[in-house]
Amino acid sequence: MSGNQPASPTPVVNFDKLVQKLDESIVALEGSRSFAKAGKLPRLFDVARRVLLQPGGCQAIEARAQRLEEAGVFDGTDWADPATLLPSLTTSSLQSQNADTVVIEAFSELRLLLVARGSYLHPSVSAEQAHHYLTQVLAINLGLLFGMTGEAEREQGKLALISQSLVQYVASHIGYEHVIDSLIEEIWRILEQRPIRVSDVRRMITQIAICRADPDADLGSAGRGADRLISSLYGPTRACSEDPGTAVYQQRLESMDSAALQNEATGFARSMHDTGLVSPYHACFVRFILEDQNSLLSDALGLSSTGRDCLLCYSELVHTLVEESIFPETAQGLYGLALLLERGILYQPPVAPALWRQVRLSVCPEARERLQFAYGYQPQPAAWLIQGVLNMLGQPLGVGQGNNPTCQSARALSMWAYNDPDYLLQMVAWAARDNEIVMHFEGQPVSSARSAGGVASAVTLDLDPVSLVVVPHLDRIYAEMGRLCVGREGDPHKWVNPEFHGWSAGRGFAINVDVATGKLTDLEGFIRHFYASYHPYYNGNQPLIHPQPAGIAVTDSAARFIGWHAITVLRVALDPEGEMRVYFFNPNNDSGQNWGDGVQVSTSGCGERFGESSLPFEMFTSRLYIFHYDPLERGEPAGVSDDELRRVIEGVYRSWGADRVPADAHALQAEPPRTE
Repeated sequence: MSGNQPASPTPVVNFDKLVQKLDESIVALEGSRSFAKAGKLPRLFDVARRVLLQPGGCQAIEARAQRLEEAGVFDGTDWADPATLLPSLTTSSLQSQNADTVVIEAFSELRLLLVARGSYLHPSVSAEQAHHYLTQVLAINLGLLFGMTGEAEREQGKLALISQSLVQYVASHIGYEHVIDSLIEEIWRILEQRPIRVSDVRRMITQIAICRADPDADLGSAGRGADRLISSLYGPTRACSEDPGTAVYQQRLESMDSAALQNEATGFARSMHDTGLVSPYHACFVRFILEDQNSLLSDALGLSSTGRDCLLCYSELVHTLVEESIFPETAQGLYGLALLLERGILYQPPVAPALWRQVRLSVCPEARERLQFAYGYQPQPAAWLIQGVLNMLGQPLGVGQGNNPTCQSARALSMWAYNDPDYLLQMVAWAARDNEIVMHFEGQPVSSARSAGGVASAVTLDLDPVSLVVVPHLDRIYAEMGRLCVGREGDPHKWVNPEFHGWSAGRGFAINVDVATGKLTDLEGFIRHFYASYHPYYNGNQPLIHPQPAGIAVTDSAARFIGWHAITVLRVALDPEGEMRVYFFNPNNDSGQNWGDGVQVSTSGCGERFGESSLPFEMFTSRLYIFHYDPLERGEPAGVSDDELRRVIEGVYRSWGADRVPADAHALQAEPPRTE
């Protein structure tokens, strides 16, 4: 695509004088006390709006973005912490009729562009994270990028010029020729992880399809790899290849012979398993064949012999689940259903009766309201919830925590779906029907309805249906269990994790951080113990039986400490290259992360199954700070070689442990690496 800038209004004022006024406004904000800053903002926003309307305005603001943030322009707003921003929300901000909202969104994106270009070392977001965020912003706002205006822009008036020039300015520096192609690569990378919640991915694909269909949008050679993605949603088979609409497609189905229906079934299944996305046409097809062609259902779901056998044994239940929950809006549930059948979990005696209960479950007003807020009023909330159950049971490693500090709850849902599906279904029933979950902590009942509050002040709506209903309850229970540990010496996870996650979580507990001081403690012993418990070469080649909760110290691409995070260790095995790796579940929505110092988390290509992340054993250990084990099966402190032990310890010292080394480093039985 050409790099031509959009037409802008001719300046009606001297641009240099306008920029001078902007600088004066920034100086005034910098010099004011915190309680007086709000009074300085109206003039600053007004001048900035006028600057942004001029050619070169975005460049002028970008050059001052760091000063603007440090002066406090974002204080007390949703834009204060760029690490928590959601690309999907930028559309409403950029289309707002409120000038201040458009201006502060421009400030935020130009700040992140400065970070992405390496000109601003931000304390909470790395250059890679900023670039990733801006790529998603461009994808979601492709209409603005290619000058495709609609009613929202017409209502905005001149403010729309700011939004358009902003997005086009960002794209010109990210690279026009790379925006679409990078976006397509990003979509495939996310889909390889098979997340349950794919609404953002579907929105990105839709935007690409709209732009490609617009004759005025010059994409050049970009976007050629989008065909498979677009067709997976809007034309996965021959009979719907031109996206005729579900009503027309329904009519076509009624006139098809058995061979044509067989081809449709095979085409839908191939597309679904290829991408992890389900077309609304697929839902129409499945509902149609249930009437008198149900023998095609196994082909439409792409089942192997395992799934076919399960379908035959529980055909009435499967048909009821489809009838009650699969509609064009909830088509994604078909993928969950197919994987659920492939897992064979219906053969576990409690699961089928629990699903029959789910079909007939009466959803309480509170759960109904949350589902309607997030997903709308059609189909009914109960259908959305069943669809969510199917996806979570079929894709236990596709759970995400959304924009919430609830990694513990998301991990618990994943572990139960993976290892204890009937327990998950019981949790869903309690939360959805009774609006209360009661768990026990060391024999004492803990009720979500009576908890003083959770880790998250409010759970956002960017979650799958099951998480949307259950996580608020789990979050309050988790926090309440933590409060019951007040006064105990040590980390509360020692007691909370086994009680919260269930009997399969190891009662043994190891931590390498002293809770009182925050300093590292017995790091060498911790590492040897982890090797003895998890590494096949040191634990008698014993595979991990149950997924185990663990805690990692998350770092950014510069290896700077960000925070503590809950994950699940799934298995330890050799990858295709013969390297020992830890395969784990990360509920942080997107598991492919760069943790700095050469630690790049892999999500595909190294033997990962869908939804797994992995790292070489040494690298994983260098970011680990908590793990659980069975105290009755503990191996001998591993005879790890001195070189391997040194590499892991130095990996800790170079990253999250840099400022946690005790005064007496010899207490760790290893010296910190020398620096020149």
